[in-house]
Amino acid sequence: MFLSIFDVFKIGVGPSSSHTMGPMLASARFLEALRAARARATGTVASLRIEAVLHGSLAFTGRGHATDRAVILGLLGFRSDTLDPDEAVRREAALRETGRIDVAGLPRIDFDAGSGVVFDYGPPLPGHANGLIFRAFDAEGAPYLSETYYSVGGGFVLTAEELSGGEIKAVDASVLRPYPFGSAAEMLAMGAASRRSVAAMKRANETVDRSDAELEAGLDRIWAVMDTCIERGLSADGTLPGGLNVRRRARRIHQALLAELGSNRVQPHVTNDWLSVYAIAINEENAGGGRVVTAPTNGAAGVVPAVIRYYRDHCIGATQAGIHDFLLVAAAIGGLIKTNASISGAEVGCQGEVGSAAAMAAAGLCAALGGTNEQVENAAEIALEHHLGLTCDPIRGLVQVPCIERNGLGAIKAVAAASLALRGDGSHIMPLDNCIEAMKQTGRDMSVRYKETSTGGLAVNLPEC
Repeated sequence: MFLSIFDVFKIGVGPSSSHTMGPMLASARFLEALRAARARATGTVASLRIEAVLHGSLAFTGRGHATDRAVILGLLGFRSDTLDPDEAVRREAALRETGRIDVAGLPRIDFDAGSGVVFDYGPPLPGHANGLIFRAFDAEGAPYLSETYYSVGGGFVLTAEELSGGEIKAVDASVLRPYPFGSAAEMLAMGAASRRSVAAMKRANETVDRSDAELEAGLDRIWAVMDTCIERGLSADGTLPGGLNVRRRARRIHQALLAELGSNRVQPHVTNDWLSVYAIAINEENAGGGRVVTAPTNGAAGVVPAVIRYYRDHCIGATQAGIHDFLLVAAAIGGLIKTNASISGAEVGCQGEVGSAAAMAAAGLCAALGGTNEQVENAAEIALEHHLGLTCDPIRGLVQVPCIERNGLGAIKAVAAASLALRGDGSHIMPLDNCIEAMKQTGRDMSVRYKETSTGGLAVNLPEC
């Protein structure tokens, strides 16, 4: 299954791709379903009332992830990639006052912003840990339309029917790609047969339905949003929302690092601090609801950009073309993991989020530094292997502790994995495909307490004082 780089890297808002961006998209899709139902109907309805019920991880950590607000904003017509924060606040306030939503092509919609989103703390829906059900009722209270959606990670949303059919609504599956690899083994075989790099094959796949110039512009936009997010995080101060009273640290750490430049007393491991501060800056922005890029999720949004920034600012011979290759290769690896396992913390734990991000970043850096296809695959495998079993246990359901620091450590591991791979010839014991399968199996066996429900691990071991 081909996933475009623009499906893996999506521009949106924090704090979560699965708990914020996904539910916002599900709301929009339900409005589309209502329009379609109205077009099919023989009669008319004067008004509709809507409710949304959150299940599984969406319920348990939805308040900390602002899932209820995401549903409301989606019903109001906002999209995560173009959301105007000031307009969103104004429209949400108006809804809370009037209890009414006006949508083109639909009758008046009644929606209670206080009680219209229901948190169901019972068993999760059968399809996925992130499930939500939308229901619409006519003016007499009779059921009008119901649809179940699953937010499967990285901002992807599937209906129950789509999920049962294994469908991911991303690109037109009927379009033939020159290098349709669905596994790392196929990727290496196609690269050897064509004598093309992973980046070149991914580029060829992407330019089937867009021009080279469009692809280049898209890559530049992705990196520009990532880099801008780093800069915002490095300049921001204050306390993050949510009640944990986590203070932003990126600005202070960055200022200390800048003050040390040129000193002959700087320790060699300060490189790790630069990697960490870039990742922390992004994830503090994400925790504050800022504009980020899924990489492959919001909770893991800091790893790939931090390693790209490290490549650009700290590596010898870095180029813009190298950044493009980095993004293309990272997206290829992310697509393999998404297709063959999961990038959802609610499904497989944080190994699927930060672990996947580290694998993507390691492969991207290895490619940008001139690694062979075999070394690229090795770099991804090393990074993923050493995140296996990583739990997702955010305190109070907030994407703050341990998520922010964890991205910094993921970036450090990614660089170490790329460096190790570049020191070898690409041969290794554990293939990436088998490591991806191991992650999938580990996630299947992992207790639900450690899969973004905040009912185990760090989330229940925070001292009261």
